[in-house]
Amino acid sequence: MDTILFVQTGGTIDKDYLENPGNHGYNFAIGTPTFSDILIRARVDFTHRPLLICQKDSLEIDDSDRKTLKRLIKSAPEKMIVITHGTDTMHVTAEDLSPLAGKTIVLTGAFQPGQFRNTDADFNLGMAVAAVQILPHGVYIALRGEIKRWDEFEPR
Repeated sequence: MDTILFVQTGGTIDKDYLENPGNHGYNFAIGTPTFSDILIRARVDFTHRPLLICQKDSLEIDDSDRKTLKRLIKSAPEKMIVITHGTDTMHVTAEDLSPLAGKTIVLTGAFQPGQFRNTDADFNLGMAVAAVQILPHGVYIALRGEIKRWDEFEPR
């Protein structure tokens, strides 16, 4: 099997809520890529490469970040790409990547941080990994138990 490129952009999936009694748990930072821990726990047996683009809440990802993401994915030798991204603007980034040809790109994220016990991160990332290996070239979103083409995804 070919190498899968895992790209971190940030979002809730990678949030780390800093301990501070004065902030009532609202102070967060985007931490290390959750996909690294999930892949280790899952004991995957495929070759993969991590790539950090940014560590932002998706509402803070801007056109400059998307331009960088698009440029790096276009120039990457990998044909299978999984991107972890915040759910609020995932569809915007997916649309921006849609003109890229010859690659299967799956964006995923989580509604609960990957480090939480009751997170959906493991499930969503697993769906994205399966999808990137079997779907034809194009841009998809794996979230909430569904895998949809970017232009069929309905943000909530």
